[in-house]
Amino acid sequence: MSTIVFELVSPERLLVSRAVEMVTVPGTEGDFGVLPGHAPLVSSLRVGVLDVRTDAATAERYFVAGGFAEVSPERCTVLAEEAIPFSEMDRAKVEAEIKYYQDALLVTEKEDVKAKFKRRIELAEVKLSLLAH
Repeated sequence: MSTIVFELVSPERLLVSRAVEMVTVPGTEGDFGVLPGHAPLVSSLRVGVLDVRTDAATAERYFVAGGFAEVSPERCTVLAEEAIPFSEMDRAKVEAEIKYYQDALLVTEKEDVKAKFKRRIELAEVKLSLLAH
């Protein structure tokens, strides 16, 4: 077996569903690689980069923000709270997102809403730092 079935799912859509050679997942205990024949595992995700290798020369990168990964010898399924292909991330849009939530934070009085806005700002700042590399 030289490939593993990989699925990446966000609340909005199914981003990936195909056979791949390897997946590197940002687990809460650290990054881990998944190859065919991997031992069964369930892990929560941290904010970070998920790398998908379709072959030795081709990799796709995705920004993920939280969620879970379930691994078996034949399959790796990632259910992400948020997932965006790097190819779809735009610096200007991320900067605009930060400004929007910073402005909204100034006029919001509800603490639960403020917490959500602060989380959105933190995630957008991580996206910016990833785009810089």
